Amino acid sequence: KASSRPINTFTIGYQEAGSDDAPAARAVAEHIGADHTELYVTSADALAVIPQLPSIYDEPFADSSQIPTYLLCKLARQNLTVALTGDGGDELFAGYRRHLFTGQFWPKAKAAPAMLRRVAANALLATPLDALDGGLSLLPAGRRPAARDIHKAAAMFGAASVEAFYLRATSQLDPGVHPMAQGRGFRESLPALPPRLSDTERVMAWDMLGYLPDDILVKVDRAGMAASLETRAPFLDHKVVEFAWSLPLSMKLRGSTTKWILREVLYRHVPRELVERPKPGFAIPLAQWLRGPLRDWAESLLSEESLRREGLLHPRVTRRLWADHLQGRRDWQQPLWNALMLQAWMVARREVSLHRAD
Repeated sequence: KASSRPINTFTIGYQEAGSDDAPAARAVAEHIGADHTELYVTSADALAVIPQLPSIYDEPFADSSQIPTYLLCKLARQNLTVALTGDGGDELFAGYRRHLFTGQFWPKAKAAPAMLRRVAANALLATPLDALDGGLSLLPAGRRPAARDIHKAAAMFGAASVEAFYLRATSQLDPGVHPMAQGRGFRESLPALPPRLSDTERVMAWDMLGYLPDDILVKVDRAGMAASLETRAPFLDHKVVEFAWSLPLSMKLRGSTTKWILREVLYRHVPRELVERPKPGFAIPLAQWLRGPLRDWAESLLSEESLRREGLLHPRVTRRLWADHLQGRRDWQQPLWNALMLQAWMVARREVSLHRAD
């Protein structure tokens, strides 16, 4: 409404299996009359970007959606120099599943005896993912959780406090990292918060103070800068942030509906059927790609020789995770991506040092 001509919108889709927002984005763009552009990404596109990641991020940054984010910024830069993003909306208005879980799942979990919770959590975590998948296959398709989500929920169920609950909900710490490489960071010392906040609001605040600036904004800003695209996040205008935190939680979470107040505003402009759907996120089909087109690249970084040379990962543990993933015994995509980004950054740093020495 504020633009005198149709706005430009951009989205990424996948030609291979994975979360695909493109058809829904196209439908919304058509409804609002946007000049819409979409790009379907393949594993070859990802492989072309991967060697640039250490220089784009200048640190071992391991959010795999960094790849489609960079490609999306490049796509938008063909038409624009400045783009608006939706970053901050989930953190301010309770859009993540962990916000919903904290309100619905955590009160029931902490009401159970601590010993019972630990025993139940350990039993579920000891159950292989393929066995869980077999049991879950008996449920209707629309109500069938992923086995990985069951493992995640089990770890959260065994937490002793809301702080531990949050850390287990968000942790992607690589079990192969050597203890000397694990410096004290945000996740090991959560900021103190006002006692008046509910547990759900505490989780939202920790996301605002840690996950948003350390992951989401880093990912988008550096991807945009690498593509010469300026990105702006209107949700993070201080007036919007202050307003959001002045609202009662019931205007953000209502039953099982997340971002309730934002949805109510959106329905004035876009029909519900175009936007009411499961949130797929912005992930690439990483597990599949690591077993296929990215396998040789990953193997070169996760070889025992490379792991020993860089010296920050336990070769035996990391090699076991890699073998389990390749053989389909476990889906270790996130720990492996963490390891790969660390290794890739270490290799790039060493090559730059050698070049400077020459």
